[in-house]
Amino acid sequence: MTKRMGYRDWRWQALWWHHFFLLWSTIHGQTRYSIPEELKQGSVVGNLAKDLGLGLSEIFDRKLRVSSEAGEQYFSVDAGKGELVVNDRIDREALCGQSASCVLPLQVVLENPLSLHRIEVEIKDINDNSPSFHTKELSLKISESAAVGTRFPLESAEDSDVGSNSVKSYMLTKNDCFTLKMKEVEDGKTVPELVLEKPIDREKKAVHQLLLTALDGGNPVMSGTSQITITVLDVNDNFPVFDKNLYKATLLENTAKDTFVIKITATDTDEGKNGEVEFSFGSRTPDSVLSVFEINSLTGEIHLKGDLDYERASSYKIEITAKDKGVPRMEGHCRLQIDVVDVNDNTPEIVLTSEPKPVREDSPSGTVVALLNARDADSGNNSKVTLRLPRGSPFTLKPSFSNNYALVTSGALDREHFSEYNIEITATDSGSPPLSSKKIIPVSITDVNDNPPIFTQSSYNVYLKENGVPGSILYSVSASDLDFGENAKISYSILDSKVQDVSVSSYVYINSDNGSIYSMHSFDYEKLKVFQIQVQAKDQGSPSLSSNATVHVFILDQNDNAPAVIYPSSAMGSLSHQRMPRSAKAGHLVTKVTAVDADSGHNAWISYKVAEATDASLFTVNLYTGEVRTKRAVSEQDDSSQRLLIEIKDDGEPVQSATVTVSIQLEDGLHEPILDLRQKAAEPSKKTGRITLYLILSLASVSVLSLVTFLILAVKCMRNSRSSGTCCMRRSDCDDYKNPNRNLQIQLNTDGPIKYVEVLGGDMLSQSQSFRSCMSPMSEYSDFTLIKPSSTTDFKEVISVLDASLPDSTWTFESQQVS
Repeated sequence: MTKRMGYRDWRWQALWWHHFFLLWSTIHGQTRYSIPEELKQGSVVGNLAKDLGLGLSEIFDRKLRVSSEAGEQYFSVDAGKGELVVNDRIDREALCGQSASCVLPLQVVLENPLSLHRIEVEIKDINDNSPSFHTKELSLKISESAAVGTRFPLESAEDSDVGSNSVKSYMLTKNDCFTLKMKEVEDGKTVPELVLEKPIDREKKAVHQLLLTALDGGNPVMSGTSQITITVLDVNDNFPVFDKNLYKATLLENTAKDTFVIKITATDTDEGKNGEVEFSFGSRTPDSVLSVFEINSLTGEIHLKGDLDYERASSYKIEITAKDKGVPRMEGHCRLQIDVVDVNDNTPEIVLTSEPKPVREDSPSGTVVALLNARDADSGNNSKVTLRLPRGSPFTLKPSFSNNYALVTSGALDREHFSEYNIEITATDSGSPPLSSKKIIPVSITDVNDNPPIFTQSSYNVYLKENGVPGSILYSVSASDLDFGENAKISYSILDSKVQDVSVSSYVYINSDNGSIYSMHSFDYEKLKVFQIQVQAKDQGSPSLSSNATVHVFILDQNDNAPAVIYPSSAMGSLSHQRMPRSAKAGHLVTKVTAVDADSGHNAWISYKVAEATDASLFTVNLYTGEVRTKRAVSEQDDSSQRLLIEIKDDGEPVQSATVTVSIQLEDGLHEPILDLRQKAAEPSKKTGRITLYLILSLASVSVLSLVTFLILAVKCMRNSRSSGTCCMRRSDCDDYKNPNRNLQIQLNTDGPIKYVEVLGGDMLSQSQSFRSCMSPMSEYSDFTLIKPSSTTDFKEVISVLDASLPDSTWTFESQQVS
């Protein structure tokens, strides 16, 4: 045994070196190698890197790997040399059986970029198997009456090798009665037959011992033997004869069990027991046949008792024996060939050659996502597979070779709409009916910074009370970004702009993380009424994207200014000296105290009252105009020196006030210059009538303007209610509201004739306007002075209203820009 193995090693080495040189070739873009079987582990098959045009560094960088479609990995790649080497023992007979060609297809996968190469390794047969007989000892019973030339079939030897290494000839030991001849059967095969050359005589020799030797065509020749024992029988000299030497049948592979297949018939010319025939499968019938078919020993009918599988066995060749019941029993032989027809009973299979990689959402069409292969175990049209993707999918399948496909992008991707795709691929074969299977391939989409931050509003209105605490929060803006990760992280900043020639950053600052805006110091409504902030939201992507929003900050007035006395002016001191004749009657105008308040609205509405007086019954002050008049006629008993302390209050909360002292000197024979100047003494009733007319006109104008203002506010309320669902309906609900549209407001303070008018108008993004008129210090009837600082905008509306109400009034305007 040791000597034989040494010889095999030498022969294996010779064959290996014979095939190693130049036994690889490239056919139609595929690399093919040829090697003998049973190579040692680590033997070189070929230089794969060189044949594929790869450098040694690419083997590492592109993660070269080899996979076998046969399942077991018989080969591997020497990464240091780029050589394809044997990884495990290769037994050609175990892999390919009796197939004339034995080729192992391999797939070489490279990454970055993904590519697939197919190589084939042809496994050459070596003569490593000797012929063998299924039965080592064969017993034959031959009647002595057997005629010369009778042939007796013998068992064929089997050799796992193929080609020239398979069984080539048989040899029989030398004897007097029998010779060996070969009989050709189907497919060009030959089987040995024992031929009776001379009559046999049981009385001379009852048993013949022969040795049958099978020889293969290898070099050196290998052989196998079977011992044949021939027993000579007497009398029953006729054996059953079949109608045909070869029977054929065809079955679909999905044929049901117990189905009738075929009936075998044979006859025996003998009579009685010697002519009764029993059928059976040949003694050498393998279990793979016995488990699928059964034969009725009396009728010769063959039925299906197991399951057929075309993929396991496409054809069955069975030996049938017919024996009579004579003594000795005579038998005849025939062959049965059953062909199995393929049925489409295997569903297609989709196998991933390379796992899918994440895809950027801006990837161009044609980007490779994954590599896959379609397989079907059936044959013919039943094995032809087509792949299909669902409609509307931004992916497509690009065929390469041998049912290999690349899954590639075919349209635009948007992670914000679909961050992951579960791609359902349907594989359908061409059978009838067709079978199909599905495979879901998950593909994740990676984010690209293609969406800028978006504010919840394009502009914001913020209403802030003046005199607030520095560092308090004004408002919080918010923006969102549809992107993901760093591309969705938002930072906030304030764009540089000017407010009253000062950078806006001197007024406010913003928290870059949450968008909260804080004040740097308190605000004064009298200095600054409205300003804008441009807020920018920027993401952290590369390149970064941004968007802007405008924040309108409106300063709301607080009652933080006390009334300021204009008359008597500060130049005259806090004490006003007035003279009045003792002949003055009740209602005589002594003087007029005039004051203004830097605040707005109710905070600027001023009222006057006498806080202290030398004689409280003599003088009174008008609550709204500040006119000081006599309550009664002066008597001789009244002191000639009278002193009044007049308190001036605004209408704010809390109330702010100021005081002024008026000293009145009563004198005899003093004329009344005001009455002489205006000639009021001659026409008191006429003047009173004119003032009454002015009052009616003014009230009518105010009513019309109030109605127009109300209509404008109602329309705005309806618009706001559509957008936000809320509306300002009462003054108490809108104390902090500043009308953003251009409008005109006239506020009248009256006590008899009109003596106080305040006109407000403006635009929330433009400069505010404010107009006031008060009675001039020495005017009793119709002279007005506009003393409130106002803007230089168009006064036509104000003037037209006031001229229509008080046509004989004299107006003086002062202007001041208020931001």
